Amino acid sequence: MSSAATRATGQDHVWSVAEHLADVLETVRPLEPIELQLLDAQDCVLVEDVTVPLSLPPFDNSSMDGYAVRVADVAGASEKYPAALSVVGDVAAGQAEQPHVGPGEAARIMTGAPLPPGAEAVVPVEWTDGGLGEGPVTGMRAHSAAPEQASGVVHVHRPAEARAHVRAEGSDVRAGDRALEAGTVLGPPQIALLAAIGRGTVRVRPRPRVVVLSTGSELIQPGEKLAPGQIYDSNSFALTAAARDAGAIAYRVGAVADDAETLRATIEDQLVRADLVVTTGGVSVGAYDVVKEALESVGDQDEEGGGVEFRKLAMQPGKPQGFGSIGPDHTPLLALPGNPVSSYVSFELFVRPAIRTLMGLDDVHRPTTRAKLTTDRTLTSPAGRRQFLRGTYGDGKVTPVGGSGSHLVAALAHADALIVVPEDETSVEPGAEVEVVLLR
Repeated sequence: MSSAATRATGQDHVWSVAEHLADVLETVRPLEPIELQLLDAQDCVLVEDVTVPLSLPPFDNSSMDGYAVRVADVAGASEKYPAALSVVGDVAAGQAEQPHVGPGEAARIMTGAPLPPGAEAVVPVEWTDGGLGEGPVTGMRAHSAAPEQASGVVHVHRPAEARAHVRAEGSDVRAGDRALEAGTVLGPPQIALLAAIGRGTVRVRPRPRVVVLSTGSELIQPGEKLAPGQIYDSNSFALTAAARDAGAIAYRVGAVADDAETLRATIEDQLVRADLVVTTGGVSVGAYDVVKEALESVGDQDEEGGGVEFRKLAMQPGKPQGFGSIGPDHTPLLALPGNPVSSYVSFELFVRPAIRTLMGLDDVHRPTTRAKLTTDRTLTSPAGRRQFLRGTYGDGKVTPVGGSGSHLVAALAHADALIVVPEDETSVEPGAEVEVVLLR
């Protein structure tokens, strides 16, 4: 447990949201970097600057299907007085040897093919007769992988300036440039760039592995038939999806019955594939809240930092929380409340930042903004607690969705923001400016 935990003064101490979050982020450390193949590194965070070893493009090449020409040979060309040029050969993409283009000559060229020696510009095939005016030349076959060898004469109907339709060597990036900075999240465009400069592997912090499990003997798997007193397990699905959305590789264990030994054994079995463990349910003061009992002796603990502390937070929803580390590797664990809204709000405030910290990101929080509260009623909030109400945000305005109950899953499904009511405010009037956490 970090030094922040020493602020606690026993079971009656009430932690602020900021204190609890600070303790989590002081304890969680970014994962150690590893070398990964490009596709395995998707959504990972780069840990080193990447320098371009070769220019892109690596050579001057055509941006069009057409003819490589000398500028002087097509000066003044028009529909009425076209320039007639001898076609000396083909230049295809990937072709190592190219014909030399001399005075009065042209080479048929494909998109991406190197500009042949002697040529100064490319005229698109649409500016020509495609070589059909004289000689045995057949027409240009756009995007042909193996064009017929060109010969004969092509008539060009328009002039071209120097370097027209030519992609210059290094016009994208030049050798020695910094392609990507450390801290970059590798998405498809970044992976494309790495591949284009010849990088087969890259050094990154891996995506954290998050194990999610819910507790409660009343919970059953969706798709099964409900018996009296049972409900479907939604929390493990919500939190697993949220962990993946945050960038983690998430494993859903599902619901575990209210039995301390079963829960303890389940968690211990999962530690082998966990960089972070998230539980939901069983953290309040009820007779069947077995998470506390189960986590007292999960794996091998030592006196230096092991164990999970259960706390009361000055927030609504989400007052009961647990946090600490378990097992021989001191795997971080966050124990969240069981009510669906409490669980999800707690994830957004505490678990998501922990996941983003494990990834090595600098900005680990959801964006916040200020918005005008649009509602026809006064919002109330308990004194001394920071309340998080669900809402919909747009155009600088936010509207509450549903009530304040921590069981209102349907309202949560329609929300894309959290309305924050500070601890020192007990009511918020319509039209007031409020802080908003943007969820999407």
